[in-house]
Amino acid sequence: MPIEEHHGEGGGPGALTVSADDFAALEERIHRTVELVRREREARAAAEARAVNAEEQVRNQSPVMEQLQSEVNTLRAERDQVRQRVERLLAQLDALEL
Repeated sequence: MPIEEHHGEGGGPGALTVSADDFAALEERIHRTVELVRREREARAAAEARAVNAEEQVRNQSPVMEQLQSEVNTLRAERDQVRQRVERLLAQLDALEL
């Protein structure tokens, strides 16, 4: 984008002139930049909303996970009790065969 120093009338020494094409190109670049910033802000807002939603889902699932873990622990304890009972019964059967 050539910018020329103008020493003629109206601008005084050191005045800069920009051609209409250069100005239009600059204007287009500014519009594209503004649009890019707008899209990025929208994307950021959407990502933040998804993050909040995900955090809420995690909070909602936490009690369910605790309940399931408790059930798993209960089932494991019951399994161990059944195993011990079966082992005792097998030991009794083995004793009868003697």
